[in-house]
Amino acid sequence: MNIELRRNSSYFTRLVCIKKRDIVKEMADFLSWYHEIPFASRCYLTAAFAVTAACYLDIVSPLTLYYNYDLVLNKGQYWRLISSFLFFGTFSLDFIFHMYFVSRYCRLLEEGSFRGRTADFIGLIIYGMIFMLIATTCFDSFTRIKFLGHPLTFMMVYLWSRDLENAHIQMSFLGILQFTAPYLPWVLLSFSLLIGNPIEMDVLGIIAGHIYYFFDLIYPQIAEIRGWPVKKIVFTPPFLHYLFHSERLFDFLNTRVRFLFCLYCYVSILMVVFR
Repeated sequence: MNIELRRNSSYFTRLVCIKKRDIVKEMADFLSWYHEIPFASRCYLTAAFAVTAACYLDIVSPLTLYYNYDLVLNKGQYWRLISSFLFFGTFSLDFIFHMYFVSRYCRLLEEGSFRGRTADFIGLIIYGMIFMLIATTCFDSFTRIKFLGHPLTFMMVYLWSRDLENAHIQMSFLGILQFTAPYLPWVLLSFSLLIGNPIEMDVLGIIAGHIYYFFDLIYPQIAEIRGWPVKKIVFTPPFLHYLFHSERLFDFLNTRVRFLFCLYCYVSILMVVFR
């Protein structure tokens, strides 16, 4: 009897050790994948997850996060200008779908045409946020959009699809439809229309992306050919270049401390929202 108990105890001990090793390995793989994501995309992904977790734990209510012009202007709830871009709904399949788009296409865009241009990429995000806030305030077609994270990520998808380096990338939708990368936004838009989802958010993301694409890439070429005095309209604010091209600060951001620094910023935002 004692021998049998010892054998069972030894077996379960080995089993627990194996499970612990597997968990540690999976955590190490996850952290490795997480730290491989470029800085701006990682910050956005972390912020979105943190806000969603705060809502799930009832620390913050989604009612304090959505964009409302009157509450911002008259009540001084300025955090809504940022928080409306960070909430993608509760933990669900739809949330996982959006996190996939953030981690994939924002990352591909930052690692592709914006490689080594962190300041320009953050400038792109700021432009997208400002444009969407103005559009949802001024145009009746978009006033029903209260959370702007989906249009912002859709803008990233559009800009990635318009990159010339991605023009011949073959893609598949549900294993049925084969197409190249430039058609990706339109395939997603058509699918939303097909299943009866509102397409205003997709359309807003496409409009914002196309305006940026035109003024960043097309307009300078036209201005150069026609000899217009203003050859570039889109530019990154100088303070962003200073911030992300400053050697000491950029070295600091490239260490593991940057993760704690980002968490501190997000917790501070949540504390302001909760108050």
